[in-house]
Order: sequence, then structure tokens, then C-alpha cells
Amino acid sequence: MTEFTVPSTEFQNRAGLYIERSAKDPVFITKHSRPVRVLLDIDEYRKLRKNYREALHVSELSDADMDAIMSAELPPEAEALNHLMNDEAP
Repeated sequence: MTEFTVPSTEFQNRAGLYIERSAKDPVFITKHSRPVRVLLDIDEYRKLRKNYREALHVSELSDADMDAIMSAELPPEAEALNHLMNDEAP
């Protein structure tokens, strides 16, 4: 996948062209020579969203999130990993 960059004024003048171009490669739209937006094919966007995960610090978790974590039951095969939580060798 190659990158294609276009200034925002050029994008405004020829949006249809760049919409078509984005079906093949992402189109990076710049303002003052800095990328500010990217236009990409809907299937590529959906792939990105499908794999998106958000990492939170424990202080950012809600009480409901903490309750769910604390009450979760681990599958039996997770027992094999408990030695990683100790300083002892398996």
C-alpha cells in the first residue's frame, strides 16, 4: 500500500478524484504541509476498527468494569500460567 498526499485546497477542488483514488490507497490530506486527515476505503476502515483495542490505566476503569474483572472466572487452562505470577520456577 502506497501513500498519496494532497493539500486540502486541492482535495476540495477535486474531491471526486481523490475519493476514487482512496479505493486503492489511502489519501492523506494536508494543511500547511502537515497531514490532518486520511481518506481510505471503507473495507480498510472496517478492518482497522475490527482490530482496534483500547488500553486503559486501572484508574480509568469504571466501578462496573472493576466488578466485572474481579468476578470473572478464568478457564481451567489458565491455571498453567499461575507460576508466572510468582518468583518461583514451575
